[in-house]
Amino acid sequence: MSLAAPTVETCLQSDALQGSFSSWSSGIASRVESALCESLPAASVAPSRLHEAMRYAVLGGGKRVRPLLVHAAGLLSGAPAAALDRAACAVEMIHAYSLVHDDMPCMDDDALRRGKPTVHVAYGEAMAMLVGDALQAQAFEVLAEAHVHGATAAATVQMTAELAQAAGSVGMAGGQAIDLAAVGLRLDRTSLEDMHRRKTGAMLTASIRLGALAGQPLETASRSALEHYAQAIGLAFQVVDDILDVESDTATLGKSVGKDALNDKPTYVSVIGLQASRELADSLRDQAYQACDELGDAALRLRQIAQLIVERKS
Repeated sequence: MSLAAPTVETCLQSDALQGSFSSWSSGIASRVESALCESLPAASVAPSRLHEAMRYAVLGGGKRVRPLLVHAAGLLSGAPAAALDRAACAVEMIHAYSLVHDDMPCMDDDALRRGKPTVHVAYGEAMAMLVGDALQAQAFEVLAEAHVHGATAAATVQMTAELAQAAGSVGMAGGQAIDLAAVGLRLDRTSLEDMHRRKTGAMLTASIRLGALAGQPLETASRSALEHYAQAIGLAFQVVDDILDVESDTATLGKSVGKDALNDKPTYVSVIGLQASRELADSLRDQAYQACDELGDAALRLRQIAQLIVERKS
């Protein structure tokens, strides 16, 4: 019995698992940057100042962890790279909009993001509000194009629902609301975890789900392992953020540090202490590794991203 010839996507998947993580991640970041540049309205198109500010908020900065997760999860499902680009752009636009709004005076009131003035500082508060609104809408317009880039129509609908839920009141926006209400309070560890699984974890989890949905359906065991991975790294990302807010500096992070303590906001460091927070981050990384072991060789990039999240210094 002869074996079927490898498909184009199978060959691309094999190529993506070769070479160093640095080479793969920089390649993904570069292609997503190009896709974002093409997906955002040109600054020359009216209303030009709004479009200029949208591009300022999104392009040329950030770790692009969410797009990396989209593409890494897509390796498990053999998803078309072009469809993954659409999903990666969508999650990055939602993430960028959340940062624009989060930095505004009515929220965290920050003047620095990714090493440059925040959008409301550079363009004014009213324009910053509109930038966030427009980026959220743009994200769903871009994601709707996934079905013409290799994803099925049914998968595109499901991806849209996943992203909407992750960004909404039961996900990121809800987590932000809990965060605002928690200023000055002493949350217990369970309440703190619930807040961060919404505020930070929901969009990281959505990135993974979108990457998996863009390709062939996964078996039940693989979907379960991928969920365990997503839950672990979603929380680990925030734990490390809380640690860096104490240990790092503004020049390294590209944003203000020490503001959580200054604003009396509950963090993992304030609730369980610095050493326990480090141990928790390591434990969550190990949980992610275990899930990757269950997913097999195709989860190599997911494993490397888990290491990146926990060991990052910015």
